[in-house]
Amino acid sequence: MSSLPKQPSVAVSLSGMGSSSLNKQPKPAAAGKRDLRKVPFVELFNGRLQGVVSSGSDLERVYVSFFEAGSFDYYCSTNNNRPCGGLRGSPCKHLQALLHEAVAQYGVEQVARFLQLPGDLSQVKSEKEIWPRLRGSLTKDPAGEVFSRFLNYLRYLELEGSDRPVVEMGWFG
Repeated sequence: MSSLPKQPSVAVSLSGMGSSSLNKQPKPAAAGKRDLRKVPFVELFNGRLQGVVSSGSDLERVYVSFFEAGSFDYYCSTNNNRPCGGLRGSPCKHLQALLHEAVAQYGVEQVARFLQLPGDLSQVKSEKEIWPRLRGSLTKDPAGEVFSRFLNYLRYLELEGSDRPVVEMGWFG
């Protein structure tokens, strides 16, 4: 399995009332290998651990999942905004997979800090120690923005390999 392309260290959020703001996006850590078939897209962005997770049972279906930093509120739905059937008062298997792959990509410490976990974060050594601290509520939110970011990310994977800079990303440097 190949590693993810380097993600930009700064990203622009176009959420809100047409205004854009800069948000620092943590750089991936050399934490471990990711399963891109299971979770093709994961990011710590705009106050959320968010991403796209494969269905597991239907190759044509993906789920957009997120945890909000600080509140730990969560949601999971298809890219067509149909709620995940596994959300029964607690996070579903897609949210578990999202957390697992975020830890693989960014490392335990960075994910714990980003999510603003309570308590002594120096004691958080594994994903298993993050999970019990995520006591948020189900918060319905449309999947469009995250899914759109994923599709834009895929566009860069289709570019031919080159040593030359990608013009559209020149302002990241």
